[in-house]
Amino acid sequence: MTKRYPSLDEKFNTVISKNTFYFYNEEFEEYYEGHISSVAQNIFLLRNRIEREGLKETILFEHITEVENGLDAILTVTGFSKESLQRLVTFIRATEDKTLSSLVNKDSWPTEDFKTEWGLDKIKYIIKANKKFAEGIVNLFFKGPTVPVIKRVLPLFEFKKLDINKFRFSVESLVDTIIRYKTKGSYKAAKGGNPEVVIEQILTDYKLGFEKGKFRIPKAGNIPRTMDFIIPNKTSPKIIIECSYSVTTASGMGDKAKTEKTVADYLKKNYPNVVFVGFVDGIGWYVRRGDLKRMVEAYDLVFTFGKDELERFKNLLSETFHAK
Repeated sequence: MTKRYPSLDEKFNTVISKNTFYFYNEEFEEYYEGHISSVAQNIFLLRNRIEREGLKETILFEHITEVENGLDAILTVTGFSKESLQRLVTFIRATEDKTLSSLVNKDSWPTEDFKTEWGLDKIKYIIKANKKFAEGIVNLFFKGPTVPVIKRVLPLFEFKKLDINKFRFSVESLVDTIIRYKTKGSYKAAKGGNPEVVIEQILTDYKLGFEKGKFRIPKAGNIPRTMDFIIPNKTSPKIIIECSYSVTTASGMGDKAKTEKTVADYLKKNYPNVVFVGFVDGIGWYVRRGDLKRMVEAYDLVFTFGKDELERFKNLLSETFHAK
């Protein structure tokens, strides 16, 4: 007997009539309500002690080393996400700035070759086991904004979160934290914060036209791939640019690297005289080094958004188009 499956209308009506609107896992919800309550109590504990004893490094130090999830409270009050802390710790491990190293007691940090980023659990473990490391983390929140290299590398949106006055729990500082939580998504999505704008401005300064064209690449699933910049146009391209600036890390970075190699093979076959350029930058790629190697393999030339790198890119434009 042939099995009868529901009709289109029946399936449609199932979703409409049986819709739960919001998925609700009672056990999961209760767990997170408990977690939120725990962090809140943690913050109240910190606030009460600061009100009694004043705002001192020793209080934050004891809070992150002795109180369970004490670091979570620090991050919540400032609005500094765990990912932002992980990226900042990674930057400190990678840089050799003397002022910053002194501030965070870097000489006392665990010494190991950079193979992977330290996750939040590892940072918490080191805080408990290494007094100097814990002091360094506290110093980031107390004195980090005074270090020139931190002000230079952190976007202002993140830099403002390191304001020590947030631990005075004033209404103004708490409102600032709330607003930054609320606007983070739109901030990240805004065009003005996109590094592609920098390339666009350079091309405009050099009076070079460009297009953002699509190529249908069979080996990439025959799905149209939009190139970020085709200079001067898709009909007679000389330089094709793809941008990938990543502050966070994700499994999709590996897929992007594989796809980019397929795109490169397509361009070499169909546009042999085109220079395929990759702007690959951001601490996310610094961390995902295996994916980074596969990514840069696809490009003829690779640039970052550093000032000297942008000058090198300008030289490429001058040599290719005899511009400026």
